[in-house]
Amino acid sequence: MKAPTHVTNHLEALGLRPATVHYNLTPPALYEHALARTEGRLAANGPLVTRTDPYTGRSPKDRFIVKDARNADSIHWGTVNQPTDAATFEALQARMVDYAAQRDLFVQDLYAGWDDTYRLPVRIITEKAWHSLFAYNMFVRPEGPPADFEPGFTVLDLCGFTADPARDNTNSEAAIFVNMADELVLIGGTHYAGEIKKSIFSVLNYRLTEHDVLPMHCSANKGDSDDTAVFFGLSGTGKTTLSADASRTLIGDDEHGWSTDGVFNFEGGCYAKMIDLTREGEPEIYSTTERFGTILENVIIDEETREPDFTDDAITRNTRGSYPLHYIPNASDTGQGGHPQTVIFLTYDAFGVLPPIARLTPEQAMYHFLSGYTAKVAGTERGVSAPKATFSTCFGEPFMVRHPSVYAEMLGDRIREHDAQCWLVNTGITGGPYGTGHRVALAHTRRMVDAALRGALDATDTTPHPFFGVGIPHSVDGVPSDILNPRNTWEDPAAYDDQARTLAEMFVNNFAQYEDYVSEAVRDAAPTVQASAVDA
Repeated sequence: MKAPTHVTNHLEALGLRPATVHYNLTPPALYEHALARTEGRLAANGPLVTRTDPYTGRSPKDRFIVKDARNADSIHWGTVNQPTDAATFEALQARMVDYAAQRDLFVQDLYAGWDDTYRLPVRIITEKAWHSLFAYNMFVRPEGPPADFEPGFTVLDLCGFTADPARDNTNSEAAIFVNMADELVLIGGTHYAGEIKKSIFSVLNYRLTEHDVLPMHCSANKGDSDDTAVFFGLSGTGKTTLSADASRTLIGDDEHGWSTDGVFNFEGGCYAKMIDLTREGEPEIYSTTERFGTILENVIIDEETREPDFTDDAITRNTRGSYPLHYIPNASDTGQGGHPQTVIFLTYDAFGVLPPIARLTPEQAMYHFLSGYTAKVAGTERGVSAPKATFSTCFGEPFMVRHPSVYAEMLGDRIREHDAQCWLVNTGITGGPYGTGHRVALAHTRRMVDAALRGALDATDTTPHPFFGVGIPHSVDGVPSDILNPRNTWEDPAAYDDQARTLAEMFVNNFAQYEDYVSEAVRDAAPTVQASAVDA
């Protein structure tokens, strides 16, 4: 489609002088361009296979936000939200504009957010056809060509542009620069498509709180009676897997807002991890890998049959699949749900300490939300080659622009207002620490989550964890009782106690940074390092 005048005028205002503008192309046209330009390969049954190495995950150390008088006191500056100035941004933009001169550019006009009240119009400009297809998959697609589309934010992704740290004040050849005032994101030096969607997620995390909307790094689904559930968690903890439940309607798998009317998805697609994917284990997600329009990032394919090998991590373990939300058979056609009745925090506990499921009080929920304990899974970020215990506040620290207490207070208020049941679910290691223990069986996790969603655990008896105080259910239908208390799964209970005490100390030390921002009740939800687990 030929770019309308208002689009070309906008590109000119940005200083862009492309050879050709490919505007709002459909997936078949984008496939043709991507294959002709050798950006990817065709896999059996139709997916487009691409590579992004050496950047096979987000590059958080390369993201900067322009600091100005309007946001100086409202952004939580530090190693996550690194400040830069307008002059540096403008100089980088000028260099990227020069790089883009007389190149073909692909433009998609889309939306972030299904709720008309809060949606953000976004214009995604890329030099790669497959990045334009990624944007088409991941954002909300308008019904028909938008006649008078005015972007509320623009992303300029020139992945072939290489930043110069000495000249551009970056930390590497990659650059992700966000300018809130100019409503512009610059991405260069990395082919990893996830930077496109996560940059807009960060913008929404900043803006929506001003409209009493809680932005959340979570998946969401709902039952037949509109009983909505949200699943918080970092990459690799099971957000996509557990929310893609054939018995429930999928609202979305990664980014949502909780407004005064309920939950709405920010995205129009899913960005699922593909490593070790099987038809038997995750049939809904597996089916998307056999469809035209799906992008398989860094997935190895057989040279003769072109069949994907989801067990092959030769490039990275952070292999990804991008596909429209409607590729999941039970996906919502509105992207919205009611107020959550169930809030689940997913964690990958590499220490093997936390229970596979535990009930949380509202105060414990706020404590664990602020703590955001998990383990970074190999390949999720550049430089992470093995699981590493970490604390990522709000279960999404890399994307949270304001102080974490802002989001925690909003979550706590909503949990209490709507009487939501809260659960901590460990999808990580049991029976010992990482390397000795094993991952909690997915079938068991599914049964526990299903029981929580059905309300089957609301009245069940629980025992407080001796170190963390969370309520361990005595039984869950279809799950061996001896795995519910993690101490029972270790050969040496004393070794478990030592490990639990170590993890508790990590929680306490990490939470010290938030103690001045929370109530005494939330501070009292902290684990104790002096517990005795003899009677656990």
